[in-house]
Amino acid sequence: MLTARTFLVRGLLAGLFAGIVVFGVAYVVGEPSVASAIAIEESAAPTDEHTHDSNPAAQADEHSHGDEQAVVSRTNQATWGLATATVIFGVALGGIVGLAAAFACGRFGRLSPRASTALVAVLGFVAGYLVPYLKYPPNPPAVGNPDTIGQRTAWYFCMLAVSVVAAIIAIVAARRLAPRFGSWSSGLTAAGGYLVVVGLTARLLPVIDEVPATFPADLLWQFRIASLTVQATLWAVIGLTLATMIGSVVRRSAGASRTDQLAGSAA
Repeated sequence: MLTARTFLVRGLLAGLFAGIVVFGVAYVVGEPSVASAIAIEESAAPTDEHTHDSNPAAQADEHSHGDEQAVVSRTNQATWGLATATVIFGVALGGIVGLAAAFACGRFGRLSPRASTALVAVLGFVAGYLVPYLKYPPNPPAVGNPDTIGQRTAWYFCMLAVSVVAAIIAIVAARRLAPRFGSWSSGLTAAGGYLVVVGLTARLLPVIDEVPATFPADLLWQFRIASLTVQATLWAVIGLTLATMIGSVVRRSAGASRTDQLAGSAA
């Protein structure tokens, strides 16, 4: 029997598996561009030899800071740190997708639980990542003004909130219009309304472009494509794994029901 707990537990397991897979993808696809961006950032660090020569105290302070070791080395960041982050985020996202799939089960017309679960993952990726990404794509190290990070974060979450809320409203509207106009027409109408809302929101929200003119365009492109690839992989693995597990539960439940019916008939 499908319950919210069934979806949640399997969603967490799907997220765990997805986090492990995504670690490999992020390490292979994403880390090279991150390392290159960090190298550019470090090479652009300002130095002032004349000031240090004329100010022994400042020079001594510089040496003391230079002798300090980083709390977390770059090697650990790219391996254990990255693995921990992807696994934790994957498990959390898997649980959220599982609960959303439990709520959506039986509410997408004649779609089976497995198909509705996969659809939830697709819609979640589009509304929860792809649309905000298109408006405010991520930037690698050495890109962005530290003084505007709060503002940039606020605008991003504003776009994210509008996208998710608009998607929920569109789904509800499609369900209510379906009996009158049919699933196809109501779905297209709801999708069109969603696109209009997020399009207007993206148009009204400010444009943030803090990429230095000297930053390599190909490296920026590689970083953003890598970020999109990592997120797409995460959502795809969660959706496919969870849908497969839910389908297996449905088949087992159906098989148990047939066995009980046969036993009852024989008795």
